[in-house]
Amino acid sequence: MRRYRHNLRFRVAISFATFGALVSMFMAAATLLAMRDLGQRLIDTILTAELDDYFARRERNPNSLPPHTVTLQGYVQNPSLPGKEIPDYLSTLAPGRHDLNLGSLAYRVAVENREGLRYFFLFDTSLQQKREHRFTLFFAAGVVIVILVSALGGIWLVGLIIAPVTELATRIQTRQPEEMSQPLADDFSHDEVGRLANAFDLHLARIRAFMERERAFTADLSHELRTSLAVIISTLEILLADETLSEKHKIRLLRLDRAARDMTEMGTALLLMSREQQTFSIESHAQVADVIDEVVEKHRFLLKDKPVQMTVQVDPTLVVKADRGLLFIATANLVRNAFAYTDQGKIDILLDKTTLSITDSGCGIRSEQTEMIFQRHFRVSSRHGGSGIGLSLVKRICDHYGWKVSMTSQVGQGTTVCIFFGESCPQTSLLNEFPQKNPASSQHG
Repeated sequence: MRRYRHNLRFRVAISFATFGALVSMFMAAATLLAMRDLGQRLIDTILTAELDDYFARRERNPNSLPPHTVTLQGYVQNPSLPGKEIPDYLSTLAPGRHDLNLGSLAYRVAVENREGLRYFFLFDTSLQQKREHRFTLFFAAGVVIVILVSALGGIWLVGLIIAPVTELATRIQTRQPEEMSQPLADDFSHDEVGRLANAFDLHLARIRAFMERERAFTADLSHELRTSLAVIISTLEILLADETLSEKHKIRLLRLDRAARDMTEMGTALLLMSREQQTFSIESHAQVADVIDEVVEKHRFLLKDKPVQMTVQVDPTLVVKADRGLLFIATANLVRNAFAYTDQGKIDILLDKTTLSITDSGCGIRSEQTEMIFQRHFRVSSRHGGSGIGLSLVKRICDHYGWKVSMTSQVGQGTTVCIFFGESCPQTSLLNEFPQKNPASSQHG
């Protein structure tokens, strides 16, 4: 599971942009609130000063009129004569400071009682609010600019910061096998990146030692097994050529011969599968129908004395680009299982232009087991022996060549296994270099 969806450069740029946005928005909000509070305090101070000045003038001249300018308007109300010369929107205001909106105009209102009279002073704050709106737009544009600058700065800075990490990753990714013994840590400073390069060197050294031990073990084991098997097979051929050999002993020797040859083929397949991908040969072509016929004949003895009807229908035109030995092992494992687990009924082996299907009427397996059937060492039962690597080997061979293998099964009704070779597989081709044949069908009791 991937922990991060984006690369390091993108994440650092987003972090810079987010941090810049948060800081700039906080500063902008704090500045706007301070500016608004300061403006309101200044207006309240002006209203207080105007009221004090008007009260002083009234003490000198009780008939002095309240101010009436573009920005400041005053009203005086006698509580004994409610509503006289006072607008309706002012008559309900209590003493104190108020914000009042009249259409497109906004006012800051000061209401005060003195000597039985109520005074109303209105200061026009429309221009002040327009200035605040312009400042708000200015700060919003500043926030956007800070976010962009932070993102660009993050991209530029992360390029400088992670340059050693990028270089280390490139060196590791482009390294050739012959360069694996050259240390990486010598080319980096003794910081965190140097420690990472040194860790890679130690890890690669352990991997090289392990691969060397495995290569030596595989080569020695392969040589010894091939030598021993060659001796066993040649000895069996000599014994089987003896005309005085009884039929009973000949059957036993044939079983030994089959087991020895199976072991040789399995060893070859396992050695091929243990090699690196680029050394896994796919240069040869294999005619699938011929391989199936050979597999069926080789494993026919498993159906001896069983009331099983077998049908084989193959299309001889299907040729795949694959190692014939590996194709033989893949199909042999499937056919062997069908023959071994079917005690009565029928077995159908069908091959068309894209798909090989093997259907039997054997014991079948449970649905939850079909999900694990291709796992290594998984066995449905111990009735027929085996190590549980046959189907896992089939899966590995199919995965390498781009084939799809699937299984459907029901307990007590049988199993169907399919290999889809498919024209769309990049390593599979349907060739016409072989002579065309009509599909063949045969039945065996």
